[in-house]
Formats: sequence, C-alpha cells, structure tokens
Amino acid sequence: MAPTASGSLLALSVIVLVTIASTLLLAPVAANDIDALTALRSGLKDPNGALKTWDPQLVDPCTWFHITCNDHKRVTRIDLGRQNLSGPLAPELGQLDRLEYLEIYGNQLTGPIPKELVGLSNLKNADFSNNNFFGPIPTSGPFRHIPRSSFANNPRLGRKC
Repeated sequence: MAPTASGSLLALSVIVLVTIASTLLLAPVAANDIDALTALRSGLKDPNGALKTWDPQLVDPCTWFHITCNDHKRVTRIDLGRQNLSGPLAPELGQLDRLEYLEIYGNQLTGPIPKELVGLSNLKNADFSNNNFFGPIPTSGPFRHIPRSSFANNPRLGRKC
C-alpha cells in the first residue's frame, strides 16, 4: 500500500512536534549547567588557559575540556585538578544537580566552600585538597561521605576567618 500525502504529512508533523517538545524540555536543564560553569569560569584566574574551551555560546558544555556529561548531556564530572587556577568557587555550582565528581585539588582556589554544594545529592566524590580554602568544612548532604583527606592542605579550612 503506497503512503498517502496526508499520512506522510501527519508523520512529518509528529516528528516536528516531538523534536520541538524535546528541545524545549532539555534546553532549561542544559542552560542551568552552562550558567553554573560560566559563573565558575568568570570568577577564576586561568593563566594556563585550562578553561579556554568553556564558551557559553556553545550550547553543549559536554564538548568543553575538563567536563564529563551523562547520556542526557548533563554535567556529571568536573576535573580541574592541578590547572593553576585561582579565585573562589561559584555558588552556582550548586545548580549542577547531576554532578557526581568535583576534582579541583592542587590549585590556588580561595574563599569558603559554597554552602550551595551541600544540595548536590548526586555528588559521590570531591577533592578540595591543596588549595587555600577557608571557613567551615560542610558536613551535611553528600559531604557526610566525603573523606576528610579531600580537604587536606587548606591551612585555614575548618576555622572561622
């Protein structure tokens, strides 16, 4: 049986509607990830260009260096260990609700660990060691399971400043 023009048009319409709907549903999620990573980048000094591919005009942060995503193009890992970065962590990192690994050891990062990170329910491991963080070490949320060694060599961390 040969396809009719109206049948082909209906099939094409369904494909177009599904494509538009899935794009609209996924866009805000990716935008949150991009916003969070852009906020992080804007607050950091990056003399070696580790973040040079972090272009907010690119709608897919999964193509950026030091970022890993899941099959749904959500950020699950940030690997910025030993990149000679300095500056504070952005509180917007708390928007990365699929983040599982945060590796930022061996930089010159400063300031407190943002309290917004305690809401990252998928965070399995983080390494804040060998930086210049100060203030309290979070102990709630996913931080209950992160070993104390992940905060080592931050001379002012764990103290009130």
